[in-house]
This record gives sequence, structure tokens and C-alpha cells, in this order.
Amino acid sequence: ASRVMVASRNYADFASEATFEIKPCDLHRLEEGPATTAVLTREEGLHYYKTMQTIRRMELKSDQLYKQKIIRGFCHLYDGQEACCVGLEVAIKPTDHVITAYRAHGFTYARGVPVREILAELTGRKGGCVKGKGGSMHMYTKNFYGGNGIVGAQVPLGAGIALACKYFGKNEVCLTLYGDGAANQGQIFETYNMAALWKLPCIFICENNRYGMGTSVERAAASTDYYKRGDFIPGLRVDGMDVLCVREAAKFAAEYCRAGKGPIVMELQTYRYHGHSMSDPGISYRTREEIQEVRSKSDPITLLKDRMINNNLASVEELKEIDVAVRKEIEEAAQFATTDPEPPLEELGNHIYFNEPPFEVRGPNQWIKYKSLSHS
Repeated sequence: ASRVMVASRNYADFASEATFEIKPCDLHRLEEGPATTAVLTREEGLHYYKTMQTIRRMELKSDQLYKQKIIRGFCHLYDGQEACCVGLEVAIKPTDHVITAYRAHGFTYARGVPVREILAELTGRKGGCVKGKGGSMHMYTKNFYGGNGIVGAQVPLGAGIALACKYFGKNEVCLTLYGDGAANQGQIFETYNMAALWKLPCIFICENNRYGMGTSVERAAASTDYYKRGDFIPGLRVDGMDVLCVREAAKFAAEYCRAGKGPIVMELQTYRYHGHSMSDPGISYRTREEIQEVRSKSDPITLLKDRMINNNLASVEELKEIDVAVRKEIEEAAQFATTDPEPPLEELGNHIYFNEPPFEVRGPNQWIKYKSLSHS
């Protein structure tokens, strides 16, 4: 009871909001860019902190489960890049649309899928967000069109979603994400062209984490100014390690698209702490010191935490309590993900289409048939 008293007494002592100077974006074909100051309320700060910390812990738990051979197959972790998905999500509406590449766990959580469903999907269990049949690279929820396994393939799909947004006239936008490794794909430039011609409400977002698999951006791209790569499409280069920079840039880009001006390109300069995937130790092409330097100087969670404490938006104890609660949630989710049953074989053909009458699907040979149902 005394602890509750202390918390309620301290609550009045906190500031309700604070204003921060943030790094200006580099601009391409734009007269003016996003705001260079950002207001952060105490409530927002606590929400961003908890969300980023949850993603961080979820990814570290995924690493552990993978090393225990409980998660199998491909697994690409998002720790280090949390400010990107959180900053983008809080700047748009739930009715807006998001499609990304296969480093998708953070976006899946930011779009509203619970941790237990994400971890259960990773372990191939029935309680996973796509019933254990999608795994790490193929998670979906409403207005989230998944991680996509084929490099760059989600970019034309994202333009298709943006075309639907325009066609239905609902003033929605589509965030279409890809990595620096995919940025040299021909289909991306074809998509830029169509999106510009048709003035699609599409925000093309390059998450530049400095390495496409094991190749640094300097070795892979003649021009590393990814925000200028749209040529005739305006662009922004953003500090992707600062959740407030990402939020303000995404608000600006969403308003630009909603105003009917067509597409815009955003480059988020970020960094991944793990290797490209779990099969990559991540230190053969970069040093441990490089990773450590990024962690110590520009970690997105530490940056937000310091801002909040230094500006009296939260206390160290309060944030520690959030950390404890997050760890507990992750442990409980992992427990579920390791004990939930795997989906039965007869459900293998289910959920091929949404809202379709049942039909038969051929199995591994022509004599095996599975019934495909739309709803579980």
C-alpha cells in the first residue's frame, strides 16, 4: 500500500510534456521538411518506451529460442531498429496500411499483434498469429500485409495497396518498407515510376541498417543517398535511431500523401545489433567494437529513456518497473509458445483465401486432398 502512495504522490511532480530539438532531415526536391522540434507528452513517452522495450525483449527471447532449436528456419531479428517501427506506427492511423520485408516482428507487434501470438508463430504453434503456418517471415494482421520473404517484392505490392487506397477514396496511405539491400532491385524503380505517374499515396521507406546481409552499403550501392533514389519523387533522410525524428518525418510524409501530391521516399538511417539472420554471427564483416559504439551512442531505447528522465517526464524507478513488467510478459508468452500444440495436418490447406467458400487443395500427391476454409 505504501508503494501505491509513493507512486501517486510522485505522479503530480512529473511534467506533462516537454519539447525537444531534433535532428533536421536531409531533403530531396522539397522546399521544406518535417518539424525540427517535437513535443513529447509523458503518456506518449511511456507508451513508446514500453513498446520499444517489448520489441527488444521479444527479439532477445527469439534469439534464445532459436539457439535452443525451438524456433527453426529463417529468423531475422529487429533489435536496434525499434525506433523505426514505433515512430512510424504512432504517426499514422490504424486504418492506414503497412507492408514490409522479412525483418517483420517489430512491425507485427506495433500493428497490434500480442507478443504471445508472435512467439507462437515463430515456434510454429496453433496459437500463432497465422496459426503456425507463416513463421518468422510471414505474419499478418488487419491492414498489415506482412513480412515478405522475396527481396524487394513487397514494394510493388505496396504500390498496389496504395492504388486501392486511391481507388476507394478513403484518404488512406500505405507505408511500403524495404532494406538497403533491396534498394538496388529493378522492380523498385519500376514501382517508383508507376506510383509517380498515378500519384499514389505511397510512402516508400528504405530502412538503411548499413548492411545488406554481409555487404556494407558502400560496397553494394554506387549512391548511398537512398532518399534521392526516387529521382523525380521527393525524399527525406531521417535519423532512424530517434523515435521522435521518425514520428515527425512520418507525419510529414503522411500529410504529403493525403494532400494528393503522390508518393514520397523516406530513408531511415538505423542499425541492427544482430546479424542479418540467425545463421549470421554478424561479426565477420563488421567489428564488435562498431556494434558496441552504436549501442553506447545512439541506442533508441536509451536515447528516449535519457530524454524522459532528464526532462522530468518519468523516474528511473518507474521505467525499471516497466522493464520488469515487460520481462514478465515475454516469459509468459514464451511459455505459451513452447507448450501450445502444433496445428493439425488437416488444417494445412486452410486460409489460402479470405472470405471464400471451402474448396479442395491438392496435397503432396494427387490422391491427398485438404479442405481449405477461410475462417478458423
